[in-house]
Amino acid sequence: MRRLLLGLGLTAMAAAPLGAQGYRLRLDTRYESVSFRGVDIDSVPAASVVNTSGAGPTTADGFAVDCSGGNYCYFFRPGARQHGQPLSTHADLTLWGLGVPGLTIRASGRAITDLTANSVWAGTEPHLLLMEGYAEYAVPRVLARAGRQIVTGRLGYQGFDGGLAAVKLGRTGLDVTAYGGWGLGRATALPVTSPALNPLDDFQPRDRQLVAGADLAFRHRWVDLRGEYRREVDPSVHYFVSERAAATADVHVAPRLRVSGGAEYDLAAGWWGSAEASINYIGQKFYLSAEGKRYRPFFDLWTIWGAFSPVPYRSVRGSGGFEPVTGLWIRGQAERYWFDNAEVSSPLVTRFEDRGWRGGLTAVATVDPQWTLEGGYRVEFGPGASSRSLDGGVTFRPSERLSLAAHGGSLDRPLEFRFSDAKVSWVSGSANVRVSDRLRLVSDAGWYGDKRRRPDAAGFDLNQVRVSTRVVMSFGSNADRLPPARRAP
Repeated sequence: MRRLLLGLGLTAMAAAPLGAQGYRLRLDTRYESVSFRGVDIDSVPAASVVNTSGAGPTTADGFAVDCSGGNYCYFFRPGARQHGQPLSTHADLTLWGLGVPGLTIRASGRAITDLTANSVWAGTEPHLLLMEGYAEYAVPRVLARAGRQIVTGRLGYQGFDGGLAAVKLGRTGLDVTAYGGWGLGRATALPVTSPALNPLDDFQPRDRQLVAGADLAFRHRWVDLRGEYRREVDPSVHYFVSERAAATADVHVAPRLRVSGGAEYDLAAGWWGSAEASINYIGQKFYLSAEGKRYRPFFDLWTIWGAFSPVPYRSVRGSGGFEPVTGLWIRGQAERYWFDNAEVSSPLVTRFEDRGWRGGLTAVATVDPQWTLEGGYRVEFGPGASSRSLDGGVTFRPSERLSLAAHGGSLDRPLEFRFSDAKVSWVSGSANVRVSDRLRLVSDAGWYGDKRRRPDAAGFDLNQVRVSTRVVMSFGSNADRLPPARRAP
């Protein structure tokens, strides 16, 4: 299947400039140079460890060590500076007007590598990746696809190699969609059996899961309702990888007032998943929003994480914004959250935190058509940790073809149950140049200072410097236009 899809994409790219009546090819190439601190693991004999009163075991030169009862104790020391030069190109191709009304071919892929000899940059394997590649047939009431594709919804992102069909049932407002095929890994365009996912080790499945799902949507004036069902099965043992159902509702009670909500149920685990409900009001110079939420992490049954019985948390959140004077928007939000009872025994801990809160305030001022100023402050206090950040920026647009921006900020992150606190500061600048309707250049550079506050010798910095250049090009017949409109499934 994968070779077939790759062949389909390559054939489409080769045929586009020759025989297709309409095509659009978009190339997005990015080069980045990154310099960051390396870290080396080291060890010393347990007999040579120095035990200092109130400071714990350390090496003779002051590094805190971890001794787990063996003959050696381990610690981290600063390593040599590392340099990475990732180069990536994303290609997005669409073909239409192929002699069959309603037939479209789409392909999207990525090529990436690290130009340095030691390839220190993560995520450069595999070098070639087909993200989507399918043939689509669409007429006013029917849509069908075959190939590698992605479906999204309340149940999240799901990629698969297979087929999809969507039907609009007359004037009832009902849309029915069904799909199935060989699944891809969670949040990636790779099968879960890919060698690039080898860190899963012994828990990695031997065969790709089979995916099947169906969606039912109802739309009528002010009402939008949707139901989803999705299941994944391990073909080698015929056991469920996952099975879930979800429902969402979005109702426009009035032209400016909207109420929405949704919930998930995990049939395989036998419990309710995440759910939320919100109410939103949008005025001429202000908006208000209130939300109640329950969040529960979801894990496939083949992973080990489900054995830890993930504890959900609940929250209430309010947000809003207003424009006191023309061109100035002030936005704020605040959230209070708390975790459910973990139902575990901790005799040595008599008091612990199971709740927290977070909030933020931002302001964006459009001084004139050329200058925009922005700034924000965010704070969070939760179980075992807290954070406070302050950031700001300025954007200058001297013309429609040029945009210059500078940003900076600082983040403090005290950690109650760890040995070090971190403070990160950053400064960055960027330039966006639209050379023509078919060519755009983007360059940016940034310095990120990560300082570790520790009482031992391991308080070394983890600073980074990043410089990148991006080139976006469009080709084809009517390359500045989208292909003919179609109804989304």
